[in-house]
Amino acid sequence: MGGIGELADDRALLGRTSTAERVADILRTRIAEGFFPPGTRLSEDSIGGALGVSRNTLREAFRLLTHERLLVHELNRGVFVRVLAVEDVADIYRTRRLVECAVVRGLGQPPFALDGLAAAVEEGVEAARTEDWKGVSTANIHFHRELVALAGSARTDELMRGVLAELRLAFHTVDDPRSLHEPYLVRNREILDTLLAGERATAERLLARYLDDSRTRIVEVYAKAVEQPEAPGG
Repeated sequence: MGGIGELADDRALLGRTSTAERVADILRTRIAEGFFPPGTRLSEDSIGGALGVSRNTLREAFRLLTHERLLVHELNRGVFVRVLAVEDVADIYRTRRLVECAVVRGLGQPPFALDGLAAAVEEGVEAARTEDWKGVSTANIHFHRELVALAGSARTDELMRGVLAELRLAFHTVDDPRSLHEPYLVRNREILDTLLAGERATAERLLARYLDDSRTRIVEVYAKAVEQPEAPGG
């Protein structure tokens, strides 16, 4: 597992009262960013040493992330970053549509607090300018996190952090991230501009269509990426 030393930089995030929840939050973020790709075995010794936490604390963090479907425990083999099934990806999009559209629908009266959303759009544009397609993917995740954050609900934020981290597991298996993520730069900008204009209902329609199109595209690409050759006689 290369670059584990980089994880030591996150030790400061733990503070003096290190908890399994904080460790889980760090690992969740790292999984979402692709630091630990799907199928990676997580070493208790390496990660515990990098973060300076006990084995028991780390195991509890692993249990929390297993409950969130980001990790799986395999008997006598250890803990691994989960590899999603195609059905998981489709279900993630159903959840996203329910939550994200409801957030936009419930925004109330403009003007809306859109600085975080605008920053995520610019982050994506800058990443595309340098052909950093993983960065474009990260910016897109940030866009949707900022969108959900408009609800001002810590519980909704927590739910979507897990959902979007789980979705990122699918992104990491795709061979051509540019074709997958580049089209949504324009659509993110369109949603932002519509919200800036105070047109909440139009933004919701754009978002619903965006998520439906994205689901169709990603399910198709992901299915091809993970499909296995059929065994003879199968």
